[in-house]
Amino acid sequence: MAQALRHIYQLKVSLVGMKPPIWRIFLIADSVTLRELHEAIQIVMGWTNTHLYEFVAGRKRYGDLDPDYDEFNTGLIDAGSTKFSAVMRKEKSKIKYEYDFGDGWMHDLVLEKKLKFETDQQLPYCLTGRRGCPPEDVGGVWGYQEFLAIYQDEQHPEHNEMVEWAGDYFHPENLDLEEINEILRETFQ
Repeated sequence: MAQALRHIYQLKVSLVGMKPPIWRIFLIADSVTLRELHEAIQIVMGWTNTHLYEFVAGRKRYGDLDPDYDEFNTGLIDAGSTKFSAVMRKEKSKIKYEYDFGDGWMHDLVLEKKLKFETDQQLPYCLTGRRGCPPEDVGGVWGYQEFLAIYQDEQHPEHNEMVEWAGDYFHPENLDLEEINEILRETFQ
């Protein structure tokens, strides 16, 4: 039996509803599971992987089965046993990725290109992107917009509190590709 050709997928992940947009373009092997893809998205976007997630492709939902939430598990397919390439096969195909059901961070994930597999290519690898990731637990798109208005207004009575809460690392425009790729290298070696 002939072995299937392997590819590197070039993906674009974008936060839905953000203006100006927040997005990343990254490379990943087509052989990863959806759980591994989730871990890569967490790193390239800048999330901390402290909340539940799911992928939605058509009418199918993929995620981690949680023994504490039977109602969440209904109809959920295990992301750890599903190959990413089984869900996204064609260039320009799109699926949804939701992270943190409380804040409801919805992402569009698009397969931009299928590239020839190179054994010496670091995978996953973030090529480019725009803007920094919102802080965890900020309240989704609308909460983030409110947070930014206060964070950027030094005259606002809650400005110092928001700056302290967000931490020294946060800046809405910062995107450190070198740091992202170092974390990817350490995580996926």
